[in-house]
Amino acid sequence: MQNKRLIILLECAIFAAVAMVLSFIPLDIGSSFSISLGMIPMYVIAIRRGFWAAGFAGLLWGLLHFLTGKAYILMPSQAIIEYILAFSFIAFSGVFSKQVRINLAANKLKETIQWAWGTMIIGGVARYFWHYVAGVLFWGAYAFKGWGAQLFSIVMNGASCLGTVVVSGIIISILLKTSPKLFLPK
Repeated sequence: MQNKRLIILLECAIFAAVAMVLSFIPLDIGSSFSISLGMIPMYVIAIRRGFWAAGFAGLLWGLLHFLTGKAYILMPSQAIIEYILAFSFIAFSGVFSKQVRINLAANKLKETIQWAWGTMIIGGVARYFWHYVAGVLFWGAYAFKGWGAQLFSIVMNGASCLGTVVVSGIIISILLKTSPKLFLPK
């Protein structure tokens, strides 16, 4: 049992590292919109291992932003919200992981993909909710002229969330079809 926990922790670390590497691929448009390719390995570990593993991998990925100099920090409270809370809330990407794995093991591809999209949407919204909060509290000065902080944050973080979920969802759907064993641990 302890060996299984160690394997899960190692998988979380590996997926967090892969997510960090993917974070260096520039898919930013301006300073407020981006597609986060690092969510792809986060969704894989979430489906593969569930809620807690996804939260731990997300936390590791968030912390790696500090170590690699990729964190944009205005003040400590903003850093905690955007890199600790937001990335830990990737855990919610694992809420339907069991349903995804059960359907995948039963070769029910349509149901598998539906559950996977559901869990990816929930996880994406959970993460970007905290980016929205940080946008309202800390980034309002960067809003477009005539836009309030709330509108700017919901539009930019909503668009980033949508773009990230769609791109990641397409790739995860392809992986579920072509490499189902990636999502089914032994």
